[in-house]
Amino acid sequence: MINLITLIIAVLCLAIFISIIRFITADDIYTKILTVNLIGTKIILLVLLFGALSVKKDFTDIAMIYALINFISTIVILKYYEDKEEYK
Repeated sequence: MINLITLIIAVLCLAIFISIIRFITADDIYTKILTVNLIGTKIILLVLLFGALSVKKDFTDIAMIYALINFISTIVILKYYEDKEEYK
């Protein structure tokens, strides 16, 4: 079971690396914002997997708080850029 979780953690780290490359190569600001949201979601999965490896249940609370912050910040930033383009 631990070997499976470590394999999943390695695959998620690779996916985060690919997402960072996508962030660097993206031209549109909306693509960059959604890529950062995607990276944040993958980090939440990593935190939950680390919590599965340890016995402590605190990782679930941390992941939920990080998910809420990630979601709210993405909505606020997208709303900001939408309003910014509206006033041009």
